[in-house]
Amino acid sequence: MVRMRSRRTSSRPAPVQDRTTQAPRRPAAPPARPAAPSGTAPVPDAAAGPSSTPAPAPASDAARTPSAARLRKEQAILAEAESHFAQFGFEGASLDSIAAAAGISRHNLLYYFPSKESLYRRVLDDVLTQWLDGMEEMSHGEDPAQALRRYIGAKLRSSLERPNAAKVFAKEVIAGAPRYGDVIAERVGPVLRNDVRTFERWAREGRIARVNFTHLMFIIWSVTQAYADQQAQFALLLGKPALTERDYAQAEALICHMVLQGLAPGVPPPA
Repeated sequence: MVRMRSRRTSSRPAPVQDRTTQAPRRPAAPPARPAAPSGTAPVPDAAAGPSSTPAPAPASDAARTPSAARLRKEQAILAEAESHFAQFGFEGASLDSIAAAAGISRHNLLYYFPSKESLYRRVLDDVLTQWLDGMEEMSHGEDPAQALRRYIGAKLRSSLERPNAAKVFAKEVIAGAPRYGDVIAERVGPVLRNDVRTFERWAREGRIARVNFTHLMFIIWSVTQAYADQQAQFALLLGKPALTERDYAQAEALICHMVLQGLAPGVPPPA
C-alpha cells in the first residue's frame, strides 16, 4: 500500500499584484543644463525639437553707439578721402595714400571702412545729406523769396567751405554715376519732387510765376556748383590766387536777383 505524501501549504498567502493601482515607473529626468552665460543666446535642446520662439540675436556692432574716439577717427579718414577722391577720382585715389595722410596704416583704415568703395560711398553720403537738408528746409518755407535766398546761400557756402565735396560729387555724376546712381535716384528724386510741389503751390497762390520748376532746380544746382568746380579758373580770370568770401557774396546776390526776377508774379513764362 502506497502512502500518499501530503503537500504542505504555507500559512502566508502569496502577494497579489494590483495591476489597476500600481503606477508605471518613469524614466529618470535628464540632468539640468547649465545656464547660458550672460549676453549669449541659449542653445536649443535637440531632443526637445525646434522651438517656436526664435532665440534673440546677439547685439551687433552696428547697433552699438560708436564712441567719440571712433567718430573722430572716422571723420579724419573721411576728410582725407574727400580730398583724394576730389583730386584723383575713384580710380586714381588709393587707400594707401588716404591712410598715410590720415596718419594710420591701410590695415587700420580697413577696420573703419572695409573697402575702397564703402569709403567712397560714405564720402558721397555725407555730401548728399548736407545738400538734401537744404532742399528739405526750402520745401517747408512759406515765403518763396526767403526760402530761395537761404537755399542759394547755403549751396554757395558749401562750395566755399567744402569745395572738395562738390568736386567728388561732380566727378561721380559726370562719369554717369556708376557707383552712386542708385542712391541719387532713391534719395534726391523724392526731395526734388517735394520741392517742385512747393513751387507749384506758391504759383497757385500767386506768389511766383509758373515756370518749369524742375529745370529751375537744375539751373540753381549748376550755377552754384560752378563756384566749386571752376573756382580756380574764376580766380585766375579775376587776377587773384583764390576766390574770397566777398566774391561768393557777390555771386549769391546776383544769382538770387536773377532767380527771383524770373519768378516775379506777372512775368510771362518762357516759351
